[in-house]
Amino acid sequence: MLAFGVALGVSSPAFAGDEFYGSGEQGGSGSQQSETDKGAESGSGSIGAHIRINQSTPASSGSTATATSSDTNWEPPVCWYEPMYTPEEYEKFIKGAYGGAPGGSPAEGYANKREKEKYHKGDEGLWWQVQFPDDTYDKACPVTTDNWEIWVPPADPQPDPNKVTPEILSELAFNSTKLPTPPVDLQPRADRLLVNLGTRVAFKADLDRVWTTARLDYKGVQLAATTVATPVALKVDAGTADADPQSCTYDLVKGKDGYTADSGAGAGCNVTYLRSSGSGTHPFKASITWKVTWTDSADPDGPPRQPGLPDGLSTFEQEVTVKEAQAVNRASGG
Repeated sequence: MLAFGVALGVSSPAFAGDEFYGSGEQGGSGSQQSETDKGAESGSGSIGAHIRINQSTPASSGSTATATSSDTNWEPPVCWYEPMYTPEEYEKFIKGAYGGAPGGSPAEGYANKREKEKYHKGDEGLWWQVQFPDDTYDKACPVTTDNWEIWVPPADPQPDPNKVTPEILSELAFNSTKLPTPPVDLQPRADRLLVNLGTRVAFKADLDRVWTTARLDYKGVQLAATTVATPVALKVDAGTADADPQSCTYDLVKGKDGYTADSGAGAGCNVTYLRSSGSGTHPFKASITWKVTWTDSADPDGPPRQPGLPDGLSTFEQEVTVKEAQAVNRASGG
């Protein structure tokens, strides 16, 4: 499948105490990326400073939407550390970002702390800096303001739990994934449904797997993770208790052209509305459940890793009008 991508420009501000300071020179960070297209809206692009997101093109030609998690308690990472500077670059960054800080301020204290460490010049390793999924600082970030950057030697004996890992990359990829909305068509159409007349929920296009790769390749640090979303079920909700069935589920099975459902006229999951919607409508909803796995590489067919990710959901909603059959007959006879 073809990959598509746009750029999301994000620059992380330097921070100390309760004050933000300009990011100075970020050594080729996201501050130099285009801000005209937003990766968060496309499912592809860039996140943080050097994490690149690429997604396969969904097989369905219909609309897409950002995946939602079936686990309402699941949240993507609010921040993480990425490799950013050599010791020499870090010295330049600190002096540029904090050189004008008022005496006695938290910013001056932060700069003095790094000066006493001599920026680890002469040591093997890199300075890693906290990053966010967008340009908004999140107070839920567990990183302290005393460690907006951390020194990481080549052999890190006690790695920081917030350093970016393939697992974190998989969560960022999942949170950026765009999934096709359920390709369903109501027959009769949504504004022509009749009481006690079966409504066929037709599955009008096959689906295929969707995978998203998050990759970090900067200053010798190379990490990748790929999430793979496979459609497994279509759930239909009639939007009212006055329907038989009110809700039901089709299993999706892999066919010649992708994953599909038996939504033929004889399928048991078609909906019959038992009462008119009167002067209003019913909120008909169809949702696809996607089984999501991830690999610790750019290969979607690599071995799945743990811990697992929650299922993904994509949803289609529309208002339907249900009329009494005799009312339609009188109207047509007049």
